[in-house]
Amino acid sequence: MQKINPCLWFDHQAEDAAKFYTSLFENSKVGRVARYGKAGAQASGQKEGSVMTVEFELHGQHFLGLNGGPVFKFTPGVSLFVSCKTEAEMDNLWGKLTKGGSTIWELKKYPWSEKYGWCEDKYGLSWQLILADHKQKIAPAFLFMDKLFGKGEEAINFYMSQFKNSNIESIHRDPKTNSVMHAMFSLDGQEFVLMEGESKQKQEITPAISFVINCKNQEEVDQYWTKLSQGGETSQCGWLTDKYGVSWQITPTILTEMMNDRDAAKTERVMSAMLKMTKLDIEKLKEAYK
Repeated sequence: MQKINPCLWFDHQAEDAAKFYTSLFENSKVGRVARYGKAGAQASGQKEGSVMTVEFELHGQHFLGLNGGPVFKFTPGVSLFVSCKTEAEMDNLWGKLTKGGSTIWELKKYPWSEKYGWCEDKYGLSWQLILADHKQKIAPAFLFMDKLFGKGEEAINFYMSQFKNSNIESIHRDPKTNSVMHAMFSLDGQEFVLMEGESKQKQEITPAISFVINCKNQEEVDQYWTKLSQGGETSQCGWLTDKYGVSWQITPTILTEMMNDRDAAKTERVMSAMLKMTKLDIEKLKEAYK
């Protein structure tokens, strides 16, 4: 199982977005769809029976789409960084992503790349396309600006200290400010990108893109919860925001199994129990399930 799954927050478009995104990449598919029960609908303001979450894969990587209402919006603070092997692939992908969306950086040659572009799609999600051949097709990318400027390398080291099998694959610093112009690093074998910009323009990192950490037991839940919440804020249902503003969902894998049970009464009890929690308690979730 992929250790860290990006979770994309939508108002009500998660299923449509998953179908659209999986149409863009090879080795992609829509997976399980979960619907709101009574407790979840009341807590979120969504309609009972409507789509709650959609699991999907893009080029073999796991993602989750969540319909949580009009609470959070995508920003360039977190984008998806896509490596394209050919210009033809890049042009095709750019055309589809920008249809109904907008351009942030024009698709063309830049000093750092033979071809690069940054855009927002019709759902507001930001994508960066670059002509390159990386082993991981799509990597979540953080943009540190304003109050976060100058904390990029510190953040990379902090995140690497939380996960096994982590390392910096490449890092390019600004010779004047020593800030991170571009870095690629891996957490538990999964690639991430981080960049810093001096502009005071606010490109806040919001919970519209969060990261689900799949934990095998309570010990892992406790460990990630304790370390990632230091200097940040905790919320209900296993959500927290770390000291850099990045949102995480600390989730035991058994929760997914319980919530995918065909017995609606069991899943409703588990949801009701989870809504009362901040850090998730596996034993209490099991008791509710039984």
